[in-house]
Amino acid sequence: MHDLRRNDYDVTNSVQVSSTAAVTVAVRELFTDAFPGESFDRVAVAFEEFDKLFTGRMPGYHGVDTVYHDRQHSLDMTLAMARLLVGHERTVETRMRFGAERAVMALVTSLFHDAGYIREFGDRQHRNGAEFTLYHVTRSARFLTRFLPSIGMENWVPVSTRIVHFTGYEIKLDQIQLADARDRKLGHLLGTADLIAQMADRCYLEKCRDRLYPEFVLGGIAATTGSDGALQVRYSSGLDLLRQTPEFVRETRVQRLEGEFEHAYRFVEPLFGGKNPYLEAIDRNLDYLHRVLRAERWRMLRRSPPLFTSGDNQLGQVRGLMLTHLKALWA
Repeated sequence: MHDLRRNDYDVTNSVQVSSTAAVTVAVRELFTDAFPGESFDRVAVAFEEFDKLFTGRMPGYHGVDTVYHDRQHSLDMTLAMARLLVGHERTVETRMRFGAERAVMALVTSLFHDAGYIREFGDRQHRNGAEFTLYHVTRSARFLTRFLPSIGMENWVPVSTRIVHFTGYEIKLDQIQLADARDRKLGHLLGTADLIAQMADRCYLEKCRDRLYPEFVLGGIAATTGSDGALQVRYSSGLDLLRQTPEFVRETRVQRLEGEFEHAYRFVEPLFGGKNPYLEAIDRNLDYLHRVLRAERWRMLRRSPPLFTSGDNQLGQVRGLMLTHLKALWA
């Protein structure tokens, strides 16, 4: 069945994760199953506002122009988060359950976990949201500080703006202060959902090569100028990034998914008869990448996934910015 999976569908090939409407329906069903009788209204409003923000229809914002962290990624991640939430509520003892209100906050936080990539009107300094890479989570927290009160959840701002940092590397996870153990567990679920949705994407390998590398260049991760003025190169090309991807996935699995996030990915398994479609998809991607790397046959990576940004020819624009940035570095 996985061979027939469409490029912009989730790991089950049943939800079109490029469609805000489709993901809203899927998340609503999951929420209603876990919290019967509880209102989904605030999450529904958040989906509508998310769509406005990412498509460039929210006043004051340009819309998403990052080609890896596009609209599909955030929707795919939020669907994964909803599944983790439901599995958690089904399997833990009553006192450790999140409850509906905490789950609403977590879903809203998930939707806007990458809002920090989106440029605001009046910003003359940045040409693409990828330039915020090293501090985009802090900017996402700032957005949530403004957004949550608009749906009557201002009391959750201190928790939401902390747990969103489990999706990034700007604050060491053991330094994130949370009074309630359930909120730390929510952070584990958020960080897990972000990682497994990305790495299980059907076009993960092509997206790393063609989309994540340009973002890393613009974000100052691929190459930087050291204090001594020498160029320090971490990834020399999209292919070099792919060569380092197996080690990244291995470290991420051991250190984050299994270590810091305490195997939270297992919470999807009650929904799938004990199986984990996300880990299975990640393993398939990694197995295929090993085959590509062994033979150095880059033509095996031939998928051309659709792009869900707010503008046309965004990929061409980002590549142009990348080349300009690289020329300046080498100069």
